[in-house]
Amino acid sequence: MPTQEKTEKQDSRTSGENERRILRRDPNPHLFRPLKIRSVTVRNRIMLSPMCQYSAKDGLANDWHLVHLGARAAGGAGIISTEAVHSEPRGRITKHCLGLWNDKQRDALARIAEFVESTGATPAIQLGHAGRKASVGRPWEGSSQVLPEDGGWQTISASPQAYARGFLVPEAISPGDISKNIDALARSVRRAREAGFKIIELHAAHGYLFHQFFSPLSNQRSDQYGGSFENRVRFFLDSLDAVRAEWPSDLPLFVRLSVTDWVKDGWGVQDSVRLCKMMEERGDVDLIDCSSGGNDPRQQIPIHPAYQTGFSQTIKQETGLMTASVGLINSPDLAEAIVANGWSDIVALGRTLMSDPHWPLRAANALKHDSNLWPKQYERSNIF
Repeated sequence: MPTQEKTEKQDSRTSGENERRILRRDPNPHLFRPLKIRSVTVRNRIMLSPMCQYSAKDGLANDWHLVHLGARAAGGAGIISTEAVHSEPRGRITKHCLGLWNDKQRDALARIAEFVESTGATPAIQLGHAGRKASVGRPWEGSSQVLPEDGGWQTISASPQAYARGFLVPEAISPGDISKNIDALARSVRRAREAGFKIIELHAAHGYLFHQFFSPLSNQRSDQYGGSFENRVRFFLDSLDAVRAEWPSDLPLFVRLSVTDWVKDGWGVQDSVRLCKMMEERGDVDLIDCSSGGNDPRQQIPIHPAYQTGFSQTIKQETGLMTASVGLINSPDLAEAIVANGWSDIVALGRTLMSDPHWPLRAANALKHDSNLWPKQYERSNIF
């Protein structure tokens, strides 16, 4: 009979041989390994984070959006997400933001989804509603509140509390209007499906409408949508039901979540874990895009490279859901470490990809990725 010590050595040797076989089978960096989510296989773990362009007219995507998103698709990212696209006009952050409340908007987005997919990337769309943070100017125009008499509109929220000094007091959305809002979201989901998108991300972060309901700092309601944790997440969970009724069961659904308000007595990490456990049990959602803040101007955020990755690690460990890290992820080595260490499944890059649409191609070279992501049209320029 083999001794225990000999058996342990054999087991260790077998484990080491298996590990070496795995490494030989896939020598590529973790950042560039495919990821299967339901029926969709994403070519790598890099996602273009939704970044508003404030360049639409009447909610319609145009050549700017095609070139902006198309360049990042040709640049090698695995998932190309639109900016926030809104289900009704009053849900727009600015009057220059994208919409999906009519078929003309659907068709304008469809050509973008088609082009993105033709490059080998996966087209994704973020759907959201700005709530009380709507009706503002573009960043280069000051981002201040635009009043109805100046071309803006009356905003809505969970409660009649302005976001900050100088902002309109929003109207508290009624239960009937909540039902209408959910119906409008469902119609946008159907149009997103018809347009050819393969991933939907619901925007429940950064102080927008779902987040306004989550946080006790912005939700002072006394009805079935306020007070207790269960009530404050009810609007969102009801919306998930409507989304999944329109979104095919074999296609992924992501949620962007502000994991904490960064303000005392606000929405916090354990609230996010609790909500994510509910989503995991329901089976609706595949991945949590972990961000933070945006709901209260008193927030104190400690900014540093990958400053939100701890949130994605916590959500992943506590719930079993896949996660994305976002926030000051600039270097290939840092992105690789995040995925290789299992802190998240995807890195979502916003400003990094805005400043360099070919960042994934350069990262692939830097990390010695052995398969060529470069478009054939650009191969002769691959000298990095």
